[in-house]
Amino acid sequence: MSELWKENQYLKAGPPFRRDRTELLEDFRRLAVNSASLQDLQQGIVGSIAENLAHYNWTGFYMLDPEEPETLVLGPFVGAPTLHVRIPVTEGICGAAAASGETVVVDDVHADPRYLSCSIETRSEIVVPVYVHEKVVGEIDIDSHDPAAFTKADRLFLEETARIVGGFMEAHPDGLAADK
Repeated sequence: MSELWKENQYLKAGPPFRRDRTELLEDFRRLAVNSASLQDLQQGIVGSIAENLAHYNWTGFYMLDPEEPETLVLGPFVGAPTLHVRIPVTEGICGAAAASGETVVVDDVHADPRYLSCSIETRSEIVVPVYVHEKVVGEIDIDSHDPAAFTKADRLFLEETARIVGGFMEAHPDGLAADK
């Protein structure tokens, strides 16, 4: 059995949703080809995730501020408003993912001292860095109201989503400033 087939089976598994993760990734690739800006791409991704993955209760992008590269700035998101519109990379689970360059999965945010409380309903979180030319430039952040909500399928799906966004940014380096 090939690794690609195994990964595809993981992408199709998981909690209820309308479209499977493989279909969403295909949609995101098409969206990357047709988006006029990074913000359009990110908004399309968070909107589609919110419509299709019921256990993703807050989905958003944080990008490093080009003028303050040690600070993450909230971009497009779907979910409850947050006070955390700017996060130093030295703080929180988002900061940890940006600083380490690694995906961070937290099964119980209340047991993790790094967690910056956004909602009393949030129980678990996954944060996946976005890379451009091998450097972290931002991340996709997902909160769930369910404990231990994120599986290997979620991790694979979000890491590929982050690669799609990073690829778009690499292909459109001159168009990024227009998104500020």
